[in-house]
Amino acid sequence: LLIGAYQALERQVAAGTVTEHSRHEMVELIVDEGKARGIVARDMSTGKLETFIADAVVLATGGYGNVFFLSTNAMGCNATAIWRAYRKGAYFGNPCFTQIHPTCIPQHGDQQSKLTLMSESLRNDGRIWVPKRAEDCEKDPRDIPEEDRDYYLERIYPSFGNLVPRDIASRQAKNMCDEGRGVGPKIDGVARGVYLDFSDAINRMGLAAVSAKYGNLFDMYERITGDNPYEVPMRIYPAVHYTMGGLWVDYDLESNLPGLYVAGEANFSDHGANRLGASALMQGLSDGYFVLPNTINDYLAHCFHLPKLDENSPSVKEALESAQGRIDTLMSINGTRSVDSFHKELGKIMWEYCGMERTEEGLKKAIGMIRELRADYWKNVRVPGKSIGELNQSLEKAGRVADFMELGELMCIDALHREESCGGHFRAESQTPEGEALRHDDKFLYVAAWEYAGEGEPPILHK
Repeated sequence: LLIGAYQALERQVAAGTVTEHSRHEMVELIVDEGKARGIVARDMSTGKLETFIADAVVLATGGYGNVFFLSTNAMGCNATAIWRAYRKGAYFGNPCFTQIHPTCIPQHGDQQSKLTLMSESLRNDGRIWVPKRAEDCEKDPRDIPEEDRDYYLERIYPSFGNLVPRDIASRQAKNMCDEGRGVGPKIDGVARGVYLDFSDAINRMGLAAVSAKYGNLFDMYERITGDNPYEVPMRIYPAVHYTMGGLWVDYDLESNLPGLYVAGEANFSDHGANRLGASALMQGLSDGYFVLPNTINDYLAHCFHLPKLDENSPSVKEALESAQGRIDTLMSINGTRSVDSFHKELGKIMWEYCGMERTEEGLKKAIGMIRELRADYWKNVRVPGKSIGELNQSLEKAGRVADFMELGELMCIDALHREESCGGHFRAESQTPEGEALRHDDKFLYVAAWEYAGEGEPPILHK
């Protein structure tokens, strides 16, 4: 899919309809007279800041899952573009709605920087289980007899079995591990993994049939883990995968900031509280092929009387100076901690208190911890190298992590205000006697669109 998207883009580049600026990253939004009029981008190869003035801006910059540090996203994925827009007045919709995917390769150590997604199609034929007894968790899974295995999804949800929705499968995997029945290496004293077993499928369908359906996935798993899933059950555990929240947009994909359009995972629309499989592809296709080409034309038709801007215009100079000021500040701190150490600490806070299960006490604690971490960041972060004339990935990360900290706080504020469970948002105080999500549509059947109110001020909620 990604190759197809690249191919379509490069076709337009070759046709002369698109000018590509590789190795550039948006670091600020230009707003003039209340309308989005361009961006400030940083050339990551040279450090130079460049302005791009336009009649309208389209952000299609993806989601913010890397706020958790460990996710299935590419390591370069970040929230800076949408966060800069938020700080310039664009509403942020439902930031706490994040999807935890149940079928990922578990974390294997403290030095890991990314998690790997295994296709959810594996749950079609694989059976998920953990040992019934905690003392069996360190045994070779092949030595654990059938009667000592707990196929917990089949037991708890007999009508759905291993095909329950993602949020339910993820929470139950966490529950099993929290009970002390997780498998695999221990991270911070807890084994975070469950088995995904294909032995029954191989006996039923034959090795060749299983290989024809899942061979590429099995090969990928073996390359990463060193285990042969044809012989030994896979180990899987939930990981952050997708963010349903994003900048608020209307049906034309325009934000509340005129001239700012947001497409794909960068906006909040389409998915509600829980994205379904392949829905991101659906949204990308609908936004890019059918919606934006028609709606943005209507906006541009009324842009002939917009004032002309150049680099000397006050709004452009303000955006450029703001971006440069942030860079100068980050470079001048010269503290003792790396950017990654702050990012990891933020990720642990988010995963622990704003991950698969959230509580009022935990979210309030997380907000306080993030504020303390942010204060320390602006006093103690160390960014080596230079800001100009060279590639400086530490500086790139520094700006992104600063934005992640602010976004993480907003996510916790949003999760705290939504006193119900729905989709990817599970509040422990709001569950049925069976431990399932308990919605309160009478109180919370709305999009929570948050407005930036200024430094140090609480965000303003629009329903």
